[in-house]
Amino acid sequence: MERKLILVTGSTGYVGGRLVPRLIEKGYRVRCLVRDPSRLEGRNWLDKVEVVQGDMLAPESLCGAMQGVQIVYYLVHSLSRGNNFSTRDLDAANNCAEVAKKCGVANIIYLGGLGNPGLKLSPHLISRHKTGEALRSTGVPVTEFRAAVIVGSGSISFEMVRYLTERLPVMICPRWVHTRIQPIAIRNVLDYLLATLECPASQGQIIEIGGTDIMTYASMIDVFAKVRGLKRTLLVLPMVSTRLFSYLVYFVTPITSEIAHHLGKGLGIEVIVRDNLATRLFPGIKILGYETAVRLALGKIEANGVETAWTDALISSQKENPVTLLSTHGLLIERRQRLVAAPIDAVFRSFSRIGGENGWLFMDWTWQLRGWMDRLIGGVGMRRGRRDPDFLRVGDSLDFWRVERVEENRLIRLRAEMIVPGRAWLEFEARQDPSGKTLLLQSAYFESRGLMGLLYWYSLYPIHAVIFSGLIRSIAEYAQAENQAPDGGLRNRGSTECLRSI
Repeated sequence: MERKLILVTGSTGYVGGRLVPRLIEKGYRVRCLVRDPSRLEGRNWLDKVEVVQGDMLAPESLCGAMQGVQIVYYLVHSLSRGNNFSTRDLDAANNCAEVAKKCGVANIIYLGGLGNPGLKLSPHLISRHKTGEALRSTGVPVTEFRAAVIVGSGSISFEMVRYLTERLPVMICPRWVHTRIQPIAIRNVLDYLLATLECPASQGQIIEIGGTDIMTYASMIDVFAKVRGLKRTLLVLPMVSTRLFSYLVYFVTPITSEIAHHLGKGLGIEVIVRDNLATRLFPGIKILGYETAVRLALGKIEANGVETAWTDALISSQKENPVTLLSTHGLLIERRQRLVAAPIDAVFRSFSRIGGENGWLFMDWTWQLRGWMDRLIGGVGMRRGRRDPDFLRVGDSLDFWRVERVEENRLIRLRAEMIVPGRAWLEFEARQDPSGKTLLLQSAYFESRGLMGLLYWYSLYPIHAVIFSGLIRSIAEYAQAENQAPDGGLRNRGSTECLRSI
């Protein structure tokens, strides 16, 4: 018997990107609706799904996407796209509902926001509820899950608590930090979204979901601090407004000012589950507590196993920008990219040969100076060089780096072993570009250890801007020079001579 065909919208987002592989594991046929199919590049499940280009705000693009579909997961959200997000959300939901009705979709599954409609809600929560109403407007059965804070590696709520807790030993807070909230683990959210497929009784229901703990924002911070072995002090001052705290969130966390402002308006509203319908419909789901969810999320981060992050859509939308500065799941990231007129293998060779006797291609003396400074304070310095001038393997030392990952003709990741107030990585990646050239990506990652780590990162940015810009340019020039050389030219000469000839 052929399994249901399921359309997932928002598959480039935090929840959708984690739901798709679990649907595949369950044996469902999955179709992903995305505005830009290139946003799914690199997903290890991409060859197992059908990808359709379309936009919820362009109804003419939805008819083909919903043909033959039994279930639609509605996981799109416009909060990060401007002040008129509510209007866009309603337009998108109405379009989805109308096309779903025409195409005979049996059920729409929607993840909305938890909140008592009888109370004064924030514009964000009002928009979430109205979106559910719009999806129901044409009569297609809608299963609406309502959740508050979702706790998981890379989720926006988790990142906010994480950054505030780790970076501020003393936090000045408004009175709403004592507002009650019922956070839920991302894996439980996914459990519900999957279980509803085999639960006909859930169709047409509004189902409130939450974890086992009803707590306050203050206690969420306290628990996170305990798990991380930190001591934190919260000073609750009546004169601290929500807007003022939103600015603090903006400056301390990776959340943009616009999103921080919209979310801040809802932080004083109690969001807890008011009925046990979820328990009655899905008795087999084991609900996790907040501390367990935090430990699981941190474990994912430590193991480099973060599947998706709330910033994923923001990153992909900045693809045309040659330099991207961002912050996600505990990491500060400085990313550069460059199109190279050379094949992937030539680009890979160019960055796999840096360091050691070959040098660092651009301003090599600054790397030597950094190594000398590291030795001065007891670090490994630059004396170790590299095992082989041409080839790297996992575990190799490379000056003050350690090779952490190698994917032939694609990627090399180096982990810093110099003394820094945190953990740092430098990654090079070569991708095939539709233009026929190779897209070279160079990313510096830094996991800050407290405020000292932040000061270290931002104080070095002006220097990094010069050195890393020159490094990616030199790697590209070397790859192009090697590719253009005739037989017997650059590619057959010694590594050190090749690198220094550009």
